[in-house]
Amino acid sequence: MTEPWYVFIDVDGTLVDYSNNLPDSAVTAIRQARENGHKIYAVTGRSKAEMYDYILDIGLDGYVGGNGNYIEADGEALMHMAIPTEDVERIVNWLDDKGLEYYIEANSGLYGSTNFKERSKETIRQYVEGKGKTTDDTFEVSDVFPDMIYGENPVRDDVNKISFILETYNDYLEAVDYFDGFQVNTWGGKGEQALFGDVARGGINKRTALEFLQEHHGLDPKFTMAVGDASVDIPMLEFAEVGVAVGSGGDEIKAMADYVTDAVEDDGLYNAFKHFGLI
Repeated sequence: MTEPWYVFIDVDGTLVDYSNNLPDSAVTAIRQARENGHKIYAVTGRSKAEMYDYILDIGLDGYVGGNGNYIEADGEALMHMAIPTEDVERIVNWLDDKGLEYYIEANSGLYGSTNFKERSKETIRQYVEGKGKTTDDTFEVSDVFPDMIYGENPVRDDVNKISFILETYNDYLEAVDYFDGFQVNTWGGKGEQALFGDVARGGINKRTALEFLQEHHGLDPKFTMAVGDASVDIPMLEFAEVGVAVGSGGDEIKAMADYVTDAVEDDGLYNAFKHFGLI
């Protein structure tokens, strides 16, 4: 590829595995691609607080957080459509009334509900093991969420989304009904096997973020690539000229992708970059 390309990369399950391991080959691929003139963005459900130094130190031209509601480029915030505080309060009150544990995903940090740490341990273990990783008796919630904050007011003005543990699948269905106009999803599993629900502003996803960047940067969609592993990544693969699915990803995204690369731990990102001539 001789033309400069914009490459959009999901983080969890694509750039890093679900134990937060970052392959050296992925770092090499990104740095070499940028040296070749290509622009590299991370596009993730993570909030800014979860964009840890080990990811940012790779060297990125920018990133999208909150599955589309926060965009940063060259160290400058271009857009942030946080959930209004009155809506954050409404969501939190509903979850508290139902006795569901949750965590607030804000740019300033991740804020766990009163009993989230204790209640979430087995749920998060199921999530990690469902992604092909093994755990042992030493496993803790902090292995996945090392900087989770407890005991703080959950109603904040920089909230991107709120995730909550599903005691039953009906909790998700009730949330969909109650939070009309919001985007309510499940994650951590398929259908009634889902482990978490989440609530975010409606009308925002990874594709809308890329459309924003298209207008802001004046980029040509014909020179775009998106790499992901899950159904939440499908909108950005649909936007991009080239859509790449990670081999360790879900069947749905692999079925619609233009190309399926190897698993994260098998140098999937590096091999995709090599295949398409970015490096």
